[in-house]
Amino acid sequence: MDEKSCAACDCKLDETAITVTIGGHVVEVCCEECAQSLREAKASALRTEG
Repeated sequence: MDEKSCAACDCKLDETAITVTIGGHVVEVCCEECAQSLREAKASALRTEG
């Protein structure tokens, strides 16, 4: 069986995983806190690129 892990913290994902689109890529995270962390990281990266 292929286990999936959180895109933000590498925790094992279960049926409560959240799907988030970051930079056009769909990823799964374990909780809303990790989803928010990825959103903030993407926003920060966009600010430094501009």
